[in-house]
Amino acid sequence: MIVHNLLLKLQDRSSESIENTRKLLLSMGGRIEVIRDLKVFVDIRHAESSYDISLIAKFDSMDDFQTYLPHPVHVEIGNQLKSKLSAAANVCYEE
Repeated sequence: MIVHNLLLKLQDRSSESIENTRKLLLSMGGRIEVIRDLKVFVDIRHAESSYDISLIAKFDSMDDFQTYLPHPVHVEIGNQLKSKLSAAANVCYEE
């Protein structure tokens, strides 16, 4: 199993902005067939150094992850978020 963990820090860190982003990310579920599991979490610490959102997506294989990256739904959501982010980080690993 391949796990993709994405951390996002938003420019607008209001509760409303964070919730809208969480819903947008969750909308990928069921629309991208190679995603086996998708969870989106919101930071509860609210420290300046904290990221606002953590997305954890699981894939059966690295090939499936590579299929996900250029998927039109993933690209569309990424384009919607680009201008709203102040920082992003990610890590992929085998579970």
